[in-house]
Amino acid sequence: MGTFAKTAKLIIAQMRNNQEYDRISVLEDLIPLFEPHKFWDSQPVPKVTDQLSLSEEQFDCPIETKSVDDIPEEPYALPVQYSWDDLDLADDTVAEEVYDLLVRNYVEVDEVIFRFDYSIPFLRWSLMPPNGNPRWLVGVRAGKRKKLFGMITAIPVTMMLKGQEVLCAEVNFLCVHKDLRTKRLAPVLIKEVTRRINRCNIWQAIYTSGTTIPTPFTGAAYWHRSLNPKKLIEVRFSYKPAKQSMAQYLKRHYLSSQLELPSLRLMQDADVPQVTVLLNNHLSSKTKVHITYSEEEVRHFFLPREDVINTFVDGGAPGETLTDIFSYYYLPSSVLNHPQHNLLKVAYSYYNASTTGRLKEGMRDMLIRAKEQGCDVFNALDVMENKQHFEELKFGIGDGLLHYYLYNWRVKEVGPEDLGIVLV
Repeated sequence: MGTFAKTAKLIIAQMRNNQEYDRISVLEDLIPLFEPHKFWDSQPVPKVTDQLSLSEEQFDCPIETKSVDDIPEEPYALPVQYSWDDLDLADDTVAEEVYDLLVRNYVEVDEVIFRFDYSIPFLRWSLMPPNGNPRWLVGVRAGKRKKLFGMITAIPVTMMLKGQEVLCAEVNFLCVHKDLRTKRLAPVLIKEVTRRINRCNIWQAIYTSGTTIPTPFTGAAYWHRSLNPKKLIEVRFSYKPAKQSMAQYLKRHYLSSQLELPSLRLMQDADVPQVTVLLNNHLSSKTKVHITYSEEEVRHFFLPREDVINTFVDGGAPGETLTDIFSYYYLPSSVLNHPQHNLLKVAYSYYNASTTGRLKEGMRDMLIRAKEQGCDVFNALDVMENKQHFEELKFGIGDGLLHYYLYNWRVKEVGPEDLGIVLV
């Protein structure tokens, strides 16, 4: 353990003795960055000391440069009983296996009370874009039945990194079966998907994690707007202040059903060109790090899909110039070990853009739409312009940060408001 990590742990112990709990989380997030990381120290990722030790010329550029000829053609070796597999999510059997692996072994939050419950339509939406590479959906199987024990996925995205267009991979769904957590399979999965991406002459990637690894370029907090406050208390997602009655608490979180922008309508295929223009113009003018979307990607990611994605637009009839876009996706969480509830229905803010100054009104209408859909809570990251209206819309900040990472690229001075990317 490094000197900083040792010192920080001593300070945290003292803080606990003094009951200075509000300051502890900041130090706890920093400690992992100063501890040795056998795997990440071997990878082209930023170091925590870069901001102080490197010159300006060493930012906004790759950390290392290689060619496809430097990358092995053969996959990384696995133990004898294990084998690599390309995951064909169009196959219903494979999709069910992926769903089962994730729902039983993927991210658990809040002291193992909740676990993300990615539906098969959601997985196909997030992992099968029109420009996707099936070789980037990587699985590990074992045994006579070739059971799926691990996976990692990536899709190609065109990123704008402070004015530079860079073709990247968006890496997601790193998941290892609980029985294999001690087998160090995760680093091998990361190296294998990196190899496959590099063989396509792509050298940068973006990814997120709720844990701290070397080294995030920014972090965003989740904020929550209660839509079904009584249920949220029952499942321990929220807590009622001790001095507040239930009636007072419910009144505090009341949401009128009266829409402020009744002219908003569901996006249609004819809107794709206009949504593409409006979205890309908004992201390029408001943020420093963002995705640039093609029309084909907008068609895939933004056209409404039942229980997956809803996008609303305003400004004209289909095909005419649009002034506003508001969207959210649907990602429930399993409620574990609860006698009454087994599912938390959650909406997540996706991308919003308004040229008419109606961001607050549009976001409020998304709360109403999500509640009409049966959602219990509406989550949003404080990226882009979102945070401006959180308090007025009665959002409350959640615990911890979602850390954003770039592989083989350094950037400097990026706040969440400068970030125009939402990874599902």
